[in-house]
Amino acid sequence: MSERPSHSVTLRFLASPTDVGHSGSVDAGTVLEWVDKAAYAAAVGWAKSYCVTAYVGNIHFADPVNIGDMVEVEATIVYTGRSSMHIRTIVSSGDPKGGPATMRSQCLVIFVAVGPDGRPVPVPQFEPSTAEETEQRDNALARIAVREQIVEAMNAQEYTDAGTAERVVLRFMAAPTDVNWGGKVHGGIVMKWIDEAAYVCASRYCGKDTVAVFSGGVRFYRPLLIGDVVEVEARLVYTGRKGMHIAVHVRSGNPKNREMNLTTYCLTVMVARDASGAAVPIPPWKPKTDEDWRLHAHARELLEIRGRAPGNRLPDHLLNGS
Repeated sequence: MSERPSHSVTLRFLASPTDVGHSGSVDAGTVLEWVDKAAYAAAVGWAKSYCVTAYVGNIHFADPVNIGDMVEVEATIVYTGRSSMHIRTIVSSGDPKGGPATMRSQCLVIFVAVGPDGRPVPVPQFEPSTAEETEQRDNALARIAVREQIVEAMNAQEYTDAGTAERVVLRFMAAPTDVNWGGKVHGGIVMKWIDEAAYVCASRYCGKDTVAVFSGGVRFYRPLLIGDVVEVEARLVYTGRKGMHIAVHVRSGNPKNREMNLTTYCLTVMVARDASGAAVPIPPWKPKTDEDWRLHAHARELLEIRGRAPGNRLPDHLLNGS
């Protein structure tokens, strides 16, 4: 009987001054970039082939990672489909001089193994060997139906100029420094762009510095190429008492024509914080047009769907306007 390949990878490093973001600590976008790299390492180690990010599940950002922290990003395969690998990632950090590390965030990432032609290829099947591995596999399986409902709800929506909510669009070209090991823009960079656009949108709306506390359903539809024109659109769709729900679409295309294709979509929840780091109330947004109301209802629907998956409940003050 052959020994199964390693199904877990842990990256360890110090959070450097170049990782500091607009919040004064490490931004959510940088944490997501770390998550993507660790999950990629676990995926290619298991599949023995190039892999692409397909989906990043709901990720809650608890306490921030500070500059100088010793960071650990653990990525563990918990379930495999024919060509997909479901990878649980946990980000922890603490004082490098010693003491226990504190978990900062966790989420489920799905990678797909692809061949030289870019088509999915089979991967070795993961079989749990402990009670904990069986529980994690069952949790991943329970999320599949929820994820399909989220994708269906997202695909049914249309975003036009009829909306009146706060909206920002960032435009730039994908640079060679954004490339991954397969010659495409890696998912972590795209998620960093998403966090930046959500920050600008939320901060303009409330007039304060903001940080992400949750990102949900980051779905990657197609690869983004170096040299593409990139458009990252962030739009406010719902407010709770403290949370601003921002829908973000990433589109890209060849600069030689005007066609832009949807690359990635997700919903991010941002909060404004006081000097102590506590979330503070923000002005409620009131929908005006039919599109405003439709997207407002869509945001609530996504929250209700996500609430059916294990461990995905957001605090009430981020959800409710009261």
